Amino acid sequence: MKKKILFALSLLLGITAVSVPAEAHTKYKRVAYFIQWGVYGRNYHVKDIDVTGAAAKLTHLNYAFGFVNAEGTCYSSDPWADWQRPVPAEQSVDGVADAPGQALNGNLNQLLKLKAKHPHLKTLISLGGWTGSRWFSDAVLTPEGRTKLAQSCVDLWLRGNLPGLEPGAAAGVFDGIDLDWEWPGSSGHPDNVFRPEDKRNFTLFVEELRAQMRSYASGSLLSAFLPAATAKIDAGFEVRRVFRALDFATIQGYDLRGSWELQTGHNGNLLTDRRDPNPVRYSVDQTVRDYLSRGAPARKIVVGVPAYGQGWTGVKGGGDGLYKPADGPAPGKWGAGTEDYKDLVTKPGKRYRDFRTGTMWLYDGNEFWSYDDPAVLMQKAAYIRLKGLGGSMMWSIDQDDAKASLTTALYNVLR
Repeated sequence: MKKKILFALSLLLGITAVSVPAEAHTKYKRVAYFIQWGVYGRNYHVKDIDVTGAAAKLTHLNYAFGFVNAEGTCYSSDPWADWQRPVPAEQSVDGVADAPGQALNGNLNQLLKLKAKHPHLKTLISLGGWTGSRWFSDAVLTPEGRTKLAQSCVDLWLRGNLPGLEPGAAAGVFDGIDLDWEWPGSSGHPDNVFRPEDKRNFTLFVEELRAQMRSYASGSLLSAFLPAATAKIDAGFEVRRVFRALDFATIQGYDLRGSWELQTGHNGNLLTDRRDPNPVRYSVDQTVRDYLSRGAPARKIVVGVPAYGQGWTGVKGGGDGLYKPADGPAPGKWGAGTEDYKDLVTKPGKRYRDFRTGTMWLYDGNEFWSYDDPAVLMQKAAYIRLKGLGGSMMWSIDQDDAKASLTTALYNVLR
């Protein structure tokens, strides 16, 4: 039955199945990000990954984020959430509250409990992100700086030597490191430092970090989050050489268009839309092709998928609302122009689907939302299989619904 579904989806995708070694289909990476700050307003805890059923269907969990400081070392951006907050019984993976005086509290202790319950699950600390990449360029500018940064990251996050705790208190929490420098050689957050030398220095840092990680534990994992835009790829990444040092890389498959623009579009379309009026057209497929043509091995490419949507308000022009002018970002629970899948699925309005581009969207005559539902993710998962890619990555797990519908859609195809 699964082969029939994949064949049907391949016809919808317009893809000719490539010859893929049998072992390539034996195991796919199903990665999701867990946001450290979700334990606050979002009230989403490590336990929820388990109770929704998502933990059993993931292979890797990226914990976002650790930061790099102006001194060129790794540090925790929120020690309270990471290891200081006493977790009550009702929020604990095993139903046992953190005891006064125990060695490790917070999210990191809960990750240990989650891994004990799901031994197959690998966890990685993700370094950087949109607001945590400011000092990467300075930190890796010299050989001494690269050595210092790599040593501090291994010591803090892998050896588990956390400030204020006994040495090794958090050893074993993380199985590896995920680099999320946004972006080497090109602009990201307005405060970021970047320079042309970042391209070579990123490669050299990845190789230094890889060497130090292997010295600590030969099986430790190293991944990176990489951009979709070709200009950012070419400005910041020696693709072939970087991929040799990585176990895998997750490529950006969302925010291809967004509410920072005054025209609606697709958040994460699988295939390029020939109707797209923009001078530069983006798609997941184009990004995959760009990395393959630059020397990335298919089996190491993990495709990013969104568990949220991009939204616009004041959308004019009628019809289905696609590629129409808008007044600005639509209101969202956690920020203008963005909304979680679990909230979008209940929004009123007419829904449109285009299998030719691997997209769906909602339009009520005023608000327009582009987001992925389980059917879209099955289409993307079929693409991943048919192209012999490494798997999927979701940003972020808290945005899925209480039944883990998006996670399950990916799992049903990528296993």
